[in-house]
Amino acid sequence: MKKTLFILSIISLLMACSGSDDSYRNNPNLPNVNFRFQLNLNLPEYNDLQFPGNSYATYNHGVRGVVIYNINNQQYAAFELSDPNHPPSSCSGMTVNGVIASCGCDDNEYNVITGELVDGDGEYTMQPYRVQRSGDLLEVFN
Repeated sequence: MKKTLFILSIISLLMACSGSDDSYRNNPNLPNVNFRFQLNLNLPEYNDLQFPGNSYATYNHGVRGVVIYNINNQQYAAFELSDPNHPPSSCSGMTVNGVIASCGCDDNEYNVITGELVDGDGEYTMQPYRVQRSGDLLEVFN
């Protein structure tokens, strides 16, 4: 009896787990854009990224731009600056003030360290991008 109960609980556990996070990752509001760019931290434009707690926003990549945040000089976070809870439009681009990215369409605000919605309505978090540091170069890519 114990063996049967154990097997049933294992099967229940496996069936409850999802092998895919497609519903979480596939945001219907944002197109999947491929890009790769580098930032040389020795250049004055990117000087803020040499210090933990600072961010840099560029509007030349991604859908409406990319924000990069220095967590501790070894870990960086990068996110799309188009509000993930709106299709891209003239007002869906976000501006960054400190650790908060704000949407121009409504009052949605997101944390640029975690990408989470901190104020407003929506089911999606900010779209993350990958960041890799090699010496004084930061490479951001999708």
